[in-house]
Amino acid sequence: MKITVINGPNLNMLGIREPEIYGHATYADLEAFIRGSAKALGVEADIFQSNYEGALVEHIQQCLGTADAIVINPAAYTHTSVAILDALKAVGLPAVEVHLSDVHSREDFRKISYASLACVETIAGQGFAGYARAMELLLAL
Repeated sequence: MKITVINGPNLNMLGIREPEIYGHATYADLEAFIRGSAKALGVEADIFQSNYEGALVEHIQQCLGTADAIVINPAAYTHTSVAILDALKAVGLPAVEVHLSDVHSREDFRKISYASLACVETIAGQGFAGYARAMELLLAL
Protein backbone atom coordinates (compact mmCIF):
# COMPACT_ATOMS: atom_id res chain seq x y z
CA MET A 1 0.00 0.00 0.00
CA LYS A 2 1.24 3.49 -0.86
CA ILE A 3 0.11 6.34 1.37
CA THR A 4 0.80 9.96 0.53
CA VAL A 5 1.25 12.18 3.57
CA ILE A 6 0.52 15.83 2.84
CA ASN A 7 1.40 18.59 5.30
CA GLY A 8 0.27 22.18 4.99
CA PRO A 9 1.60 25.58 5.95
CA ASN A 10 4.00 26.21 8.81
CA LEU A 11 4.62 22.56 9.59
CA ASN A 12 8.12 23.16 8.25
CA MET A 13 8.51 25.44 11.30
CA LEU A 14 7.99 22.66 13.87
CA GLY A 15 10.35 23.07 16.79
CA ILE A 16 10.32 26.84 16.35
CA ARG A 17 6.66 27.77 16.06
CA GLU A 18 4.72 27.82 19.33
CA PRO A 19 6.65 25.04 21.07
CA GLU A 20 4.20 25.21 23.98
CA ILE A 21 1.58 23.83 21.56
CA TYR A 22 3.60 21.84 19.01
CA GLY A 23 6.66 20.83 21.05
CA HIS A 24 10.34 21.06 20.21
CA ALA A 25 10.59 18.27 17.64
CA THR A 26 11.37 19.47 14.12
CA TYR A 27 9.81 18.76 10.74
CA ALA A 28 12.75 16.45 10.00
CA ASP A 29 11.81 14.55 13.18
CA LEU A 30 8.22 14.28 11.93
CA GLU A 31 9.37 12.95 8.56
CA ALA A 32 11.58 10.36 10.27
CA PHE A 33 8.68 9.34 12.51
CA ILE A 34 6.34 8.93 9.53
CA ARG A 35 8.89 6.89 7.57
CA GLY A 36 9.57 4.67 10.60
CA SER A 37 5.86 4.15 11.25
CA ALA A 38 5.22 3.34 7.60
CA LYS A 39 8.06 0.81 7.57
CA ALA A 40 6.73 -0.84 10.74
CA LEU A 41 3.29 -1.12 9.11
CA GLY A 42 4.70 -2.41 5.82
CA VAL A 43 3.43 0.52 3.77
CA GLU A 44 5.20 2.97 1.49
CA ALA A 45 4.92 6.62 2.51
CA ASP A 46 5.44 9.59 0.21
CA ILE A 47 5.74 12.81 2.23
CA PHE A 48 5.03 16.30 0.89
CA GLN A 49 4.86 19.70 2.60
CA SER A 50 4.03 23.12 1.22
CA ASN A 51 3.02 26.51 2.51
CA TYR A 52 1.08 27.14 -0.72
CA GLU A 53 -2.54 26.08 -1.17
CA GLY A 54 -2.19 25.51 -4.92
CA ALA A 55 0.80 23.21 -4.43
CA LEU A 56 -1.20 21.18 -1.91
CA VAL A 57 -4.15 20.94 -4.31
CA GLU A 58 -1.85 19.84 -7.14
CA HIS A 59 -0.20 17.21 -4.96
CA ILE A 60 -3.58 15.82 -3.94
CA GLN A 61 -4.54 15.63 -7.63
CA GLN A 62 -1.26 13.85 -8.43
CA CYS A 63 -2.25 11.10 -5.99
CA LEU A 64 -4.84 9.87 -8.46
CA GLY A 65 -3.37 6.69 -9.91
CA THR A 66 -0.17 6.92 -7.85
CA ALA A 67 -1.35 6.44 -4.24
CA ASP A 68 -3.81 4.21 -2.46
CA ALA A 69 -4.69 6.65 0.33
CA ILE A 70 -3.91 10.08 1.77
CA VAL A 71 -3.01 11.32 5.23
CA ILE A 72 -3.45 15.09 5.28
CA ASN A 73 -2.66 17.78 7.79
CA PRO A 74 -3.99 20.85 5.99
CA ALA A 75 -2.84 23.00 8.93
CA ALA A 76 -4.25 26.54 8.64
CA TYR A 77 -5.96 25.63 5.35
CA THR A 78 -8.15 23.23 7.33
CA HIS A 79 -10.40 26.13 8.24
CA THR A 80 -10.45 27.99 4.94
CA SER A 81 -9.82 25.81 1.92
CA VAL A 82 -12.71 24.60 -0.15
CA ALA A 83 -10.08 23.96 -2.86
CA ILE A 84 -8.42 21.27 -0.74
CA LEU A 85 -11.81 19.75 0.06
CA ASP A 86 -12.71 19.68 -3.64
CA ALA A 87 -9.36 18.11 -4.57
CA LEU A 88 -9.83 15.37 -1.97
CA LYS A 89 -13.33 14.72 -3.31
CA ALA A 90 -12.09 14.72 -6.91
CA VAL A 91 -9.45 12.03 -6.40
CA GLY A 92 -11.84 9.92 -4.31
CA LEU A 93 -9.10 8.20 -2.31
CA PRO A 94 -9.63 7.27 1.32
CA ALA A 95 -8.14 10.05 3.43
CA VAL A 96 -7.55 10.72 7.10
CA GLU A 97 -7.12 14.25 8.45
CA VAL A 98 -4.46 14.70 11.15
CA HIS A 99 -3.69 17.59 13.50
CA LEU A 100 -0.82 17.59 15.97
CA SER A 101 -2.71 19.70 18.51
CA ASP A 102 -6.24 19.25 19.80
CA VAL A 103 -7.87 21.77 17.48
CA HIS A 104 -11.22 21.19 19.16
CA SER A 105 -10.00 22.70 22.42
CA ARG A 106 -8.39 25.75 20.82
CA GLU A 107 -9.85 28.90 19.24
CA ASP A 108 -13.38 28.59 17.85
CA PHE A 109 -12.29 29.05 14.22
CA ARG A 110 -10.06 25.96 14.50
CA LYS A 111 -13.12 23.79 15.12
CA ILE A 112 -14.19 24.24 11.48
CA SER A 113 -12.66 21.75 9.04
CA TYR A 114 -13.53 21.72 5.38
CA ALA A 115 -11.10 18.86 4.70
CA SER A 116 -12.87 16.61 7.19
CA LEU A 117 -15.88 16.51 4.87
CA ALA A 118 -13.84 14.34 2.49
CA CYS A 119 -12.05 12.26 5.13
CA VAL A 120 -13.02 8.98 6.75
CA GLU A 121 -11.64 10.15 10.11
CA THR A 122 -10.02 13.10 11.86
CA ILE A 123 -7.29 12.53 14.43
CA ALA A 124 -6.36 15.51 16.57
CA GLY A 125 -4.22 16.08 19.63
CA GLN A 126 -2.09 12.94 19.41
CA GLY A 127 1.07 14.66 18.19
CA PHE A 128 3.24 12.62 15.84
CA ALA A 129 1.41 9.44 16.90
CA GLY A 130 -1.66 10.71 15.04
CA TYR A 131 0.12 10.07 11.75
CA ALA A 132 0.82 6.44 12.69
CA ARG A 133 -2.79 6.02 13.78
CA ALA A 134 -3.99 7.48 10.47
CA MET A 135 -1.87 5.01 8.49
CA GLU A 136 -3.17 2.14 10.64
CA LEU A 137 -6.77 3.20 9.94
CA LEU A 138 -6.14 3.42 6.21
CA LEU A 139 -4.40 0.05 6.15
CA ALA A 140 -7.42 -1.50 7.89
CA LEU A 141 -9.88 -0.22 5.25
